[in-house]
Amino acid sequence: MTEPSSLPVLLEAVLNVGSDLELRTTLQHIVKSATGLCSARYGALGVVDPERKRLTGLFTAGLTEAERAAIPHLPDGRSGLLGALITDPRPLVLEDLSQDPRRAGFPPGHPPMRSFLGVPIRVHTEVFGNLYLTEKRGGGPFTDEDLALLRVLAAQAGIAIGNARLYETARRRERWIEGAAAVTTTLLAGRPAADALMCVAERARLLADAAAGVVLQPTPAGGMEIVAASTQGDPGDLVGTAIEPGSPVLEQLLGGEPVFIEDSATDPRMTTHVRERFGPSMMLPLQSGGQLIGTLALPRPHGGPPYDAVDRLLASQFASQAALALVLADAQHDREQLAVYEDRDRIARDLHDLVVQRLFATEMMLESTKKRSAASAADATVGEELGRAVDELDSTIQEVRTAIFALQQPPTDAPTTFRGRVLRETGGAAVLLGFQPSVHFAGPVDALLPEPVAADLLAALRGALAAAHRRSEVTSIEVDVNADPDRVRLTVVDDGRTESGTRGTTLTWQSAL
Repeated sequence: MTEPSSLPVLLEAVLNVGSDLELRTTLQHIVKSATGLCSARYGALGVVDPERKRLTGLFTAGLTEAERAAIPHLPDGRSGLLGALITDPRPLVLEDLSQDPRRAGFPPGHPPMRSFLGVPIRVHTEVFGNLYLTEKRGGGPFTDEDLALLRVLAAQAGIAIGNARLYETARRRERWIEGAAAVTTTLLAGRPAADALMCVAERARLLADAAAGVVLQPTPAGGMEIVAASTQGDPGDLVGTAIEPGSPVLEQLLGGEPVFIEDSATDPRMTTHVRERFGPSMMLPLQSGGQLIGTLALPRPHGGPPYDAVDRLLASQFASQAALALVLADAQHDREQLAVYEDRDRIARDLHDLVVQRLFATEMMLESTKKRSAASAADATVGEELGRAVDELDSTIQEVRTAIFALQQPPTDAPTTFRGRVLRETGGAAVLLGFQPSVHFAGPVDALLPEPVAADLLAALRGALAAAHRRSEVTSIEVDVNADPDRVRLTVVDDGRTESGTRGTTLTWQSAL
């Protein structure tokens, strides 16, 4: 039975442990209140990892700065009395722990302790951690009253910890949701593919408090390669690092399963040369609609805290959302490209159906007028002018047809037709020349030219364009490709000044078909 004089102290301790919603602050309040409630010199609260059966955090009270500095590392609960309470979570009272066979597990430099009191803290039915008190003030052992008080405090601490965990989980979930929304907004803003992957890697690294955020994508050989990496400093040789086909990790990822690793440096499933730099890690498949488009990896520093169940759940949800955003961004890019192609096709059709037909009709009218003028023996200069007008219209028609063909080519694809290859050569030369060479085609060049002849003609064209670039004062170049069933002829004319000082140079190349 608790003495009435202890009730005010107990009530004050209970009020203290529930005064804050921050989990770390709450845990520190609990251990401090416990030491005051039971008149203990030292107190500790160990947070238990239920999967690994060890302590993932230890909050202490009563240690001086000198005593804390003398301890190289705090106990991890893998053995000794701390481990005993983890494997058997029941209250434990000892008069002299130094005589107990389970006293192992204390690190060197730990202050000497005799009396011991420990009780588990449960959140609902789950053991969250344990409260440890040592060195009862006055030199005696802990009493049954101390045990009763500490059990009441532990029960109230469980409620406070549950509330703090819910609050912390809600805040973490809110940050991850905001991060996923920001990534989606950024990706749908039309960022290039490389920037989109880096955005996913960087945002995930910050949310997970990881040492690096990397995105891997499948390789043609069946492995996976890091294509984007975000770190606090220089990512070094992370980008380009590949997981070879057949790796156990890769088989899991390709099957759509996440991979959770406790220590990258020692896990036999990790085979890359960069694994030595990292400790706990998550590798999350980026998949949407059953399609694996990549993997998001979030390694923490070597020796860093492991990821808990909430981290894994929130990161997996983020990866699913990011994968969907990547797919939507890619689809949006395809729609925009399709709109461009459709617009180019429309312009090409309009040029062909309207402009070329009108020009051709005008050419026919002028040709007819020229013939009537010649038949009536009119002024010869009129006939010559009409002839030049017909030739100019014919040249214009050829130029427009070339422009139509260029519009019908996908701008990002390598040309597969001979016309497209010629236009690519002249387009590349335009960057150096500062102007676009004029190109004319006559005859079905795509249908008539075999590949060996086409390759020779393109080589001759490149040589002619290079020679024209070396000449001074070049302001125009005309390229003419004329093909009939018997032969093909390439003519390149420029107005550059030669070494002798004359202007204008013509190159003619032809081959039999």
